[in-house]
Amino acid sequence: MAHQTSATPQLLAYVREVSLRDDDLLRELRQVTAELPGGTAMQVMAEEGQLLALLVGLTGAGAVLEIGTFTGYSTLCMARALPADGLLVSCDIDDRWPSVGADFWKRAGVASRIDLRIGDAAATLDALLAERGPGGFDLVFIDADKANYVRYYEASLALVRPGGLIVVDNTLFFGRVVDPNAVDPDTVAVRELNRLLHQDPRVEVSLLVMADGITLVRKR
Repeated sequence: MAHQTSATPQLLAYVREVSLRDDDLLRELRQVTAELPGGTAMQVMAEEGQLLALLVGLTGAGAVLEIGTFTGYSTLCMARALPADGLLVSCDIDDRWPSVGADFWKRAGVASRIDLRIGDAAATLDALLAERGPGGFDLVFIDADKANYVRYYEASLALVRPGGLIVVDNTLFFGRVVDPNAVDPDTVAVRELNRLLHQDPRVEVSLLVMADGITLVRKR
């Protein structure tokens, strides 16, 4: 990594110009989200949404699990990449923010592919394991409360099929992972997960220096 190109604002603008394939619906949902309290910080960036859609297609996913819905931007991106009979189960603790995205899902014609589960994520994951059995999903996207990241990862590893993909967001956590003074539960949990993934023989792993850190985990 010693000779990487520096990501200047001008270079990032160029990358967006030649790589991002955007549309009015996605832009509108991002704008609505940005106007909410904490919306800008919690928003999945446009390039990440596009990457998630690409990964759904690359894995040939027919069943996707999302842990953490927020306003449903990543939900929309992934649901549009699914086949017509595909399923995306999205979990959130409260329906306040997911309700923002529900109209956008309908307008995109993908609401029938989305199964929104409201409640404690750990309980929802246990229920999904009972419903679908081990390996019931092709791809899992984790973007929820960081303090429970290790717990969500272990549950996801049981729920994803062999050869399936787990995508973990915020694994650089605003740079706090390298700040020795950052000892809050969220930062500590992200560090713990990163160390676990690095040593876990059950998976192949790559941390992408993109957005706030995106780790790709392929189950062996």
